[in-house]
Amino acid sequence: MSIVKKRLSPEESRSVALEAARLILIEAGPQAVTLKAVAARIDRTHANLLHHFGSAAGLQKALAAYLAETACATIGEKMAGSPPGARNVREIVDLAFDTFDQGGAGGLASWMLISGNEDALDPIIDAIHRLIDGMAPGAQEKRLMHEDTLALVLMALGDAQLGGPMAAALDLPRDTARALATELISGRIAAFWAEQGGKPAA
Repeated sequence: MSIVKKRLSPEESRSVALEAARLILIEAGPQAVTLKAVAARIDRTHANLLHHFGSAAGLQKALAAYLAETACATIGEKMAGSPPGARNVREIVDLAFDTFDQGGAGGLASWMLISGNEDALDPIIDAIHRLIDGMAPGAQEKRLMHEDTLALVLMALGDAQLGGPMAAALDLPRDTARALATELISGRIAAFWAEQGGKPAA
């Protein structure tokens, strides 16, 4: 079903195209995210999409950034709503895992890497850096957040690709990797604040 064609600003046109690409990614997988498919979905020409993204690789990179920025914005809102020492780690873990699994970011990143796009994870890392830097943590807390982010992204990416079959083969609940990520990060955060003399005041 096509979106009704109307005159859009360049920013609006790009946003509509990325949302269409996101839906195609979820419905049909990363290999289906092409300029032609997105153009057909939003009733625009291939040339119009080429103008915005330059190539299929450009579209995929922009989509990775769009997914990451959307997820980071949601995570940022969740983190801002509670003091550093009292954040709901499982909620943040679930948001990250969902982005890579149901949201399609894991499949997209893997597809881009296989296709020769070696900077496939750059948009995701850039969005995470902006999220962390925007919170202005101290140097020690910033390092902790970077390390925890590394572990979380690697676990979420791996779970999106192999989590289901691995959990089934080991006769474990499907959300075991999420529980382990939550346990790991919660433990590290608790140890960090213990070393700092206690959690910060709300």
